[in-house]
Amino acid sequence: MKIEIWSDVACPWCYIGKRRFEAALAAFPHRDAVKVTWRSYQLDPALPEHYDGTELDYLSTRKGMPREQVSQMFDHVAREASGEGLNYRFDSVVVANSFTAHRLIHLAAAHGRQDAAKERLLSDHFEHGKDIGSREYLTSLAMELGIGRAEVDELFTTDKYADDVRFDVEEGRSLGISGVPFFVIDRKFGLSGAQPTETFSAALDQAWQDANPLVLVNSAEGGACGPDGCPS
Repeated sequence: MKIEIWSDVACPWCYIGKRRFEAALAAFPHRDAVKVTWRSYQLDPALPEHYDGTELDYLSTRKGMPREQVSQMFDHVAREASGEGLNYRFDSVVVANSFTAHRLIHLAAAHGRQDAAKERLLSDHFEHGKDIGSREYLTSLAMELGIGRAEVDELFTTDKYADDVRFDVEEGRSLGISGVPFFVIDRKFGLSGAQPTETFSAALDQAWQDANPLVLVNSAEGGACGPDGCPS
């Protein structure tokens, strides 16, 4: 079973959704038959590489949201994150364009480290105040993931994996995805947003049953019991 997750590193609900989905997957009896692929999405592709201001400044000025409303939103999202064991620190978030970070995720995928890269980027961005647009930070992260410096340098000296990121974004749009996180199971089932773990569990069960229907192998009637007893 193939699960594709469109997500942005700069999306707070994407990390919450990741945790809830992971909880559902861990309890799924057929989890070993599931392949998860992270797909790129950018909430604000026009964002400069580095924004001179806080997350509060960014949302209140660039997005035109009242500062009080943004603060209330931060409190609500932080509480939701805390319920999943995450410690969001919106006052320390460094606002930066996520495009190169997405390219790094594609590079990590080539080394079998895609999920680890996604996890670190989300955690470092929302919990540790790291600059996801920084060459120094991305290089350090890649090397911690076991990726050589020469390959990471390519991200900053060439456009390697740029087309892969754009392809993900465009494919998401073709599927009607207009917000993230968005979960697609076997290109048949879609879930939008950081749904409760129970919803993810139900979707996994439904998708598995759809892909592996129960087939009656013997049409001859045999002895059986039912609610009304066991007829002879």
